[in-house]
Amino acid sequence: MHVIVLGSAAGGGFPQWNCNCKNCAGVRKLHPHYQARTQSSIAISADGEHWLLCNASPDVRTQINATPSLWPKSLRGSGVKEVLLVDAQIDHVTGLLSLREGCPLDVWCTPNVHADLNDGFPIFPMLSHWNGGLNWQPIKVVEDTVEYSFRVPCLPGIRLTAFTIDSNAPPYSPRRNQPSNGDNIGLYIEDRATGKSLCYAPGLGMPSALSMAYLNAADVVMVDGTLWKDDEMQAMGVGSSTGHQMGHLAASGGNGMLALLDELPASTLRFLIHINNTNPVLNAESDAFKTLDQHNIQLAHDGLHLTLE
Repeated sequence: MHVIVLGSAAGGGFPQWNCNCKNCAGVRKLHPHYQARTQSSIAISADGEHWLLCNASPDVRTQINATPSLWPKSLRGSGVKEVLLVDAQIDHVTGLLSLREGCPLDVWCTPNVHADLNDGFPIFPMLSHWNGGLNWQPIKVVEDTVEYSFRVPCLPGIRLTAFTIDSNAPPYSPRRNQPSNGDNIGLYIEDRATGKSLCYAPGLGMPSALSMAYLNAADVVMVDGTLWKDDEMQAMGVGSSTGHQMGHLAASGGNGMLALLDELPASTLRFLIHINNTNPVLNAESDAFKTLDQHNIQLAHDGLHLTLE
C-alpha cells in the first residue's frame, strides 16, 4: 500500500495568505527552519498507479502537479480515480471544484457530509453541469452506526473502515453546534495481502474508546496536529476561538494529542497532520518541535511517500 501526503497544513495553508505571524513571516523570508505546506490531503494506492484522494484540498491542482504518480498517462486523464471526504470542511472539499474537468467522478462521503454539500455548500448540484458531475458513494455512518467497512474499486485488496470521531461540523452546517454521527470520520485502511494498516484521522477532536482501538491497531497513524496549545490562536491575537471550540485536540498538555499517542505501541509510526500556521512545531528550532522527537512523533510534510509492506 502506498501513501502520499499531498498537503500537511490546516486551512489557509502555510504561510497563510493574510497572516504575518512569526511562522508565516519565516517561510516568506526563506528561513531554513520553516517549510511551506499546502492544505491537508493524502492519496492512497494499492499499485502505485490508481489512487484514492482522501480530501480535496483547495490546493489540489498544485498538489497533483507536484506528484508525478498522479499525472495523466494519456492525452486526458489522471492517477486520481476516486475521492473520499472525511468531513465537509472548506479546506477538505473546495478542491472538488478544481477537479471538474475530470467529471464524472465518484465521491465517497457520509450522508451528513453529502447533505452539507448539497445545501450549505452545494458543490454536488453545482458540478452536475460538468459531464455528469459527482457520483455520491455513501459511507453508511449515520444515526446509531459508528463503524462501516467498505471497499473502493480503485483500491483492490484494500479494506477501508470508517469510524465516527468527536469533532465539529463546518461553520456553515446546521449541525455546527450539535455534532452527530457522520459529521466527521476517521479511516482505518488495511492492505489485506500484507496486513499493514494506516489510521487517518485529521479531525480527531476528542479521543474515544473506538478511535483509540483503531489507533492502537494501526502500523501508521496520521492525526490532528492543528494546534500546540488550546488557546494558541487567542494568545497570538489571530483568533477568538479555542481549539476545543473548533473541534481540535491540542498537541500539548496532560490530555493532549502527544499524551494520546504515547499510549500507542512502540512500533507505531506516528505523524501529526493538518498543522495550523500558528503551531510552533513548524519551526524546526523550537522547543515544541524538539518535544515531538522526544515522543517519537513526526510532522507529516508535503510529498512524504510511505510504502506499507
